[in-house]
Amino acid sequence: QVQLVESGGGSVQAGGSLRLSCAVSGYFYSRYCMSWFRQVAGKEREGVAGIDEYGTTTYADSVKGRFTISQDSAKNALYLQMNSLKPEDTAMYYCAVPRDCSSLQSPYAMDYWGKGTLVTISS
Repeated sequence: QVQLVESGGGSVQAGGSLRLSCAVSGYFYSRYCMSWFRQVAGKEREGVAGIDEYGTTTYADSVKGRFTISQDSAKNALYLQMNSLKPEDTAMYYCAVPRDCSSLQSPYAMDYWGKGTLVTISS
């Protein structure tokens, strides 16, 4: 059974930084693909960043240059470094495991989800 547990969310002012972590268990993590999503109440969950089995990363246009996805297979962990945060980044953030590595930013392509960690950015 795959389990994903996010942490690192919180409240910061605009311009600040946060680092989200996702602890992964029950999954052969070495060189596998994973994704970060976020969701605001009343809106569809959107892909934020993904990393494939080769370490290639993809980002939503809204976070390019500000967010960095990374993984540590030795620690079975996925990270999202978020810099220059904006109020519009406020959302619940989720890590997810996709069905395969060809679609890293579609919520419909994910097989497993964590419960999320809340990020709140004040202006």
